[in-house]
Amino acid sequence: MKPLIALISDFGLRDNFVGVLKAVMLGIAPRARIVDISHGVPRHDIRAAAFLLASSVSYFPRGTVFVSVVDPGVGSGRRAIAMRSRNYYFIGPDNGISSIAAAHDGIKKVVVLENKRYFRKSISSTFHGRDIFAPVAAHLACGVSLERFGRPTIQHHAIGIPAPAIRADMLCGETIHIDVFGNVITNITKKDLVNFIRRKRFKAQLARKKITRLASSYAAAGPGPFFIEGSFGFLEVSMAHKSAARYFSLRGSRGVPVIIRRA
Repeated sequence: MKPLIALISDFGLRDNFVGVLKAVMLGIAPRARIVDISHGVPRHDIRAAAFLLASSVSYFPRGTVFVSVVDPGVGSGRRAIAMRSRNYYFIGPDNGISSIAAAHDGIKKVVVLENKRYFRKSISSTFHGRDIFAPVAAHLACGVSLERFGRPTIQHHAIGIPAPAIRADMLCGETIHIDVFGNVITNITKKDLVNFIRRKRFKAQLARKKITRLASSYAAAGPGPFFIEGSFGFLEVSMAHKSAARYFSLRGSRGVPVIIRRA
């Protein structure tokens, strides 16, 4: 089977960054297939990229090489790393972008990318995606062993999705992402909610506005905001045919408290 490389970045599609990234990889691994997860990550938002990557990985075949380039620290002292998990490979800056996805799959080995033999000859201080991550991914897809790229390390930057907590008879969570439809994704699962309310009614608060319904589908929800179990397993605050993020006047995508009480 042809090797598969998957990309996620905050490059957008207006400029030529994504095309150049692919050209570098295909110049080294012409048989590789390249899949775009997303290039619409909010600029410099490492946590948003980490969430999107982690919620996508399990749909890819074993052996996929994931290249993640949301890299506000490019040109600084931050390291470039490659990780091998039980089923996949992850390449990118050592800023935690791949840590959630790799940890979920079980991290087996991490190496610091140091062997310049596998980089482009000229390395820009502003585009390591092109000059380091892309060529390393292509060589890895061609069968070069992980150990050839650099020394192993047990230290790497990790981030996580915070778990909801029960405090003073309240289920306390927070927002972690807003999708293109304006659905507000929380860190609370349907199981968390059901176990907390114990078949009773509930009232939730987000940005000083209330949510009192759990819907099974958008079509069945009717007007007003509601919770729905999203396709990636978390509760989402949604509105039929409208942007919930706009309704709740959310400017940021994460860290806004979601408080649920039994009614």
